[in-house]
Amino acid sequence: MKRLYLKFPATARFLLAILLGIAALVLTGVIHQFLPIPFVDVTLLTIVTWILYRTDGKSLKALGLNITTMHFFLLILGLVIGVVALGLETLVRTIYTGEHWNINSSVDQLALWKTLYVLLPSVVVQELMFRGYLFTKTIEVTNVVAANVIFSILFMLVHVVDKDALQNTGQLIFLAVSIPVGHLLFATALLKSKTLYFPIGLHWGNNWASFCLIGYGRNDNVIFSINNQQAFTSWVPFIIMLVIYNVFFLLVTFVIWKWSTTGFKRTTA
Repeated sequence: MKRLYLKFPATARFLLAILLGIAALVLTGVIHQFLPIPFVDVTLLTIVTWILYRTDGKSLKALGLNITTMHFFLLILGLVIGVVALGLETLVRTIYTGEHWNINSSVDQLALWKTLYVLLPSVVVQELMFRGYLFTKTIEVTNVVAANVIFSILFMLVHVVDKDALQNTGQLIFLAVSIPVGHLLFATALLKSKTLYFPIGLHWGNNWASFCLIGYGRNDNVIFSINNQQAFTSWVPFIIMLVIYNVFFLLVTFVIWKWSTTGFKRTTA
């Protein structure tokens, strides 16, 4: 076994990372059956990540997971950008579709904050899985382009292998195109900020906005509602909507990439 490890060190580390990650998720499920402890999955995957980096002679600083004032600032900044980006994208899309926004005066404020809290563990778990040790190790072994291709596909498959998505062609196409763009946004945020807290914030804000910022019809759980939802009866308007969505987030990714080359250096100095 030791000889195999010495001969194929990278492969051995990949296998170790996958096995420890699976073990952490299985153990989380077992613990939750007896004790509904919050953030168990996050804690276990963070421990796994620490172990893996220790085998490389590194620490969690390799992912920028050490707690600092600047990292906390980038977490909150990412949260704000994630919310605002989805809101602006929806605004642009509704200008095209002709849909109208309405402010929900009876929104449950407590539910909004609760949802923000509830969404955080799953976001952190996904970031640790798809932009964590395995992602950075793949970059080290191959290159950034190859790592982004591999993990954008894996990130997409996790979202599309769903009963509802597989039975809805439009939703399947939307996810197959948009989820890789989401990965590129989060990966760029990680690589340029040097901390996983920034993509966690972006992912967190985007997910929260998807649940709580904008909804269709009568919905007391969202801040804004759109009552005249447009149904796509042909492929052309659907494709235009898909292009609007993804081009917008590619622009956000480009801004982060360009801004971070100088802005992050000044901000984190």
